[in-house]
Amino acid sequence: MYLGIIKVKPLESYKLLITFENNETRILDMTPFLNIGLYKQLKDIALFNTVKVSFDTIEWDNMVDLCPEFAYENSIPLVGKSQF
Repeated sequence: MYLGIIKVKPLESYKLLITFENNETRILDMTPFLNIGLYKQLKDIALFNTVKVSFDTIEWDNMVDLCPEFAYENSIPLVGKSQF
């Protein structure tokens, strides 16, 4: 199932609050991925906090992006809230 991303917000501890086009809000912990390839650059918290929606995916100012399928499969549902 392909769900585009409509909102993203950086949280503490390298987590992302993501809302998908079905209005499901999920938390993605990026910590396990910060030692892989270009994602190492995101250890810089100022850069990490530049995350934004780009079309239906998310992207940082260094042009590193993350596909919606990966974000959905590696995130957990936010219980008790549907949007932020």
